[in-house]
Amino acid sequence: MSTANLAKTPQQPLHSGYGPRTTAEELIGNVDLNGKVAIVTGGYSGLGLEVSRVLAKAGAQVIIPARSPGKAEAAAASIPGAELAELDLADPASIDRFAGAFAESGRPLHMLVNSAGIMAIPEKRDERGYELQFATNHLGHFQLTARLWPALQRANGARVVSVSSGGHSLGDIHFEDPNFVNRPYDKWEAYGQSKTANALFALELDRRGATHHVRAFSVHPGSIITKLSRFLSDDEMKSMGALNEQGQRTFTEMTEENKTIPEGAATIVWCAVSEQLDGKGGVYCQNVDIAPAVPKERIHEPGMTGVWPWATDEQSAERLWQLSEKLTGVSFQI
Repeated sequence: MSTANLAKTPQQPLHSGYGPRTTAEELIGNVDLNGKVAIVTGGYSGLGLEVSRVLAKAGAQVIIPARSPGKAEAAAASIPGAELAELDLADPASIDRFAGAFAESGRPLHMLVNSAGIMAIPEKRDERGYELQFATNHLGHFQLTARLWPALQRANGARVVSVSSGGHSLGDIHFEDPNFVNRPYDKWEAYGQSKTANALFALELDRRGATHHVRAFSVHPGSIITKLSRFLSDDEMKSMGALNEQGQRTFTEMTEENKTIPEGAATIVWCAVSEQLDGKGGVYCQNVDIAPAVPKERIHEPGMTGVWPWATDEQSAERLWQLSEKLTGVSFQI
């Protein structure tokens, strides 16, 4: 079967019957994941922890990579049968060790949730000199997915979920200078670029992987207060409506965008397990549905929600893939 025989999934809502207040546990319901294997990066805190918990509760064997497994032990203890392993997404050698160890187990990989990430950090670089948000949020997951590709194929029906963000609206990929070598560093521009990369990676991975029964999705979980915001000032949190009069970091109003952790995890879990997405892929999802596409002429309108055109551009997706192979030195054996 050629890729040409696979109909492209439209970037438009399915009207799934769920919504912004749906929780991950409500979403998974009575789904039976016994015999399924999942890897959830960042699976020991915030959204990732809730995703891990819900998948494990449904019977999945969940592997949780952590940069410092010792620090993740307490959180992982709440997840039945969870396995902890060392992984630093900014360290290529660490990625290869983790993936190599998983490959040696001979297990298939049914669900890969690329959830770990950093946001709006001061300028930092990895050992290769790559800007750290792009390196961690995108390049690390690109390399990890490539190394786990044989296990994904072995599942004969796998899904890869790339946790993006509405922050992709902050900007496209700066292909000429993705690592801010020749332009001033801007923490939000860097974050937006990395989240656009997450969406484009899922788009191209799905195009290449569909004939191998590997489908990919990107997700905007919503705005959720987690440790991801630790680098933001109180003033920044206040401007987002996420600081109350007592100085506590909490939403002052719950909206379709602002969510609890169980609500934010719902769309991730939906993309990982829902039969509604069988035979589909390559789309950006939010509020437990496929997101609407925002037309180019409307991206500056206040209140617009959905996916911006540069995060669904097929040519950019292929270009990013080629750039990622060049920067990592890693190729998928597809």
